[in-house]
Amino acid sequence: MNPYRRRILDIFDEVLRPHAPVARSLDFGAGDGWFASSFVQRGLVGDVTPVDVQARRRTFAQVTLYDGARLPFADRSFDLVSSVDVLHHCPDPKASLEDALRCTDRFFLLKDHTFDGPVGRAALGVLDEIGNRRFGIHSPFNYCTLDQWRRWVDEAGFEPVRLVHPAACHVGVMGWTTNRLQFVGLWERRR
Repeated sequence: MNPYRRRILDIFDEVLRPHAPVARSLDFGAGDGWFASSFVQRGLVGDVTPVDVQARRRTFAQVTLYDGARLPFADRSFDLVSSVDVLHHCPDPKASLEDALRCTDRFFLLKDHTFDGPVGRAALGVLDEIGNRRFGIHSPFNYCTLDQWRRWVDEAGFEPVRLVHPAACHVGVMGWTTNRLQFVGLWERRR
């Protein structure tokens, strides 16, 4: 698998390991199911349900398709909901985030992008097009600042457990220039 994904998985392992194994997990925007499959293989989760709006020809796990409007799961039906580089592709990232948060009873794990000015936002747009066009994934450029992401999750009733920013998703010159645009956060629902 590509080094970008492996580095993200290593960060996830570090962040989730103290809470593992999590019994039931939902992988929101699972794509080809690689992260879902890897979570199980690493013993981070017991059972995972990958869900997405688009089918891929080659997958690592059976992905459940849905219409993108509302996840077909009851409130708080999973112990963990994770999302990897997906929410900024949604027409309304806040609404999709709230729907994903609705489905978790305990943890929310998010890997996404952030920016702190017009240059960072432009860089994300270029990288998104390069990374997603070949899969036919639309890039509406709905990037949010880290403060926006944190505020939205907080307003939904979650508190931060761990934040990794910048997240070392790339190495070398690429990492030096883009890791500040990457973050991983783990939140837990307030009881």
